[in-house]
Amino acid sequence: MMFAAGLGIPIFASLNAGLGQQLGGPVAATAVTFGVGLAIALAVLALTGVPDRAAFTFERPWLWIGAVFMLFYATSVAYAAPRIGLGNAIFFVLLGQIVAAAAIDHFGWLGAIQSALTPRRLVGIAVMALGLYLARRPA
Repeated sequence: MMFAAGLGIPIFASLNAGLGQQLGGPVAATAVTFGVGLAIALAVLALTGVPDRAAFTFERPWLWIGAVFMLFYATSVAYAAPRIGLGNAIFFVLLGQIVAAAAIDHFGWLGAIQSALTPRRLVGIAVMALGLYLARRPA
């Protein structure tokens, strides 16, 4: 499932960037994308069941800001991909994901399972970053 999600990220980025060009801006593309996504999510909820009203609390308010990060990602990639190329845009997304994931795991932030950033993991992350750089570096 996560591999399929990974495949979907550059596809989404390319489609959203194209929609941004067609609509004349990345914010418009993101608004349309979120609108369509909302309609689909509501349809799926209608079929699978809506969570109980008691579940909608603000006891952990930070859980509700995930949409802000998704909004930033969608708008950023719609803006950047036509200007620096899809591959380069996704290169920086992947690099940011690696750094953020390592920090979140190391400190156990946001309820994540804590996994120390050992020298071996640091080398692995550096090798991944180098691989991303080499994959995007012009010949």
